[in-house]
Amino acid sequence: MSKYSTTAGIPTRGDAFSKLIHHLNEAADQASVLSHLHSTEDSEMDKLTAKGWLGIHELLLRTRAQITKLAMNKFQ
Repeated sequence: MSKYSTTAGIPTRGDAFSKLIHHLNEAADQASVLSHLHSTEDSEMDKLTAKGWLGIHELLLRTRAQITKLAMNKFQ
């Protein structure tokens, strides 16, 4: 069960957006950490996996940027 931030018992767009951006930042950070950890290993498979995690990191950052761009129109 998820907990929702509310104002007077009503969920707000701003709070939901803020939470979404926070979680996307956290996910991107962790993907970057996983990339780094795999890149410190010696096997070729770990090197390839590191590049995959780095790609996921970039995709999450792009997703965050696109969501922010779309949301800017809603909050004006």
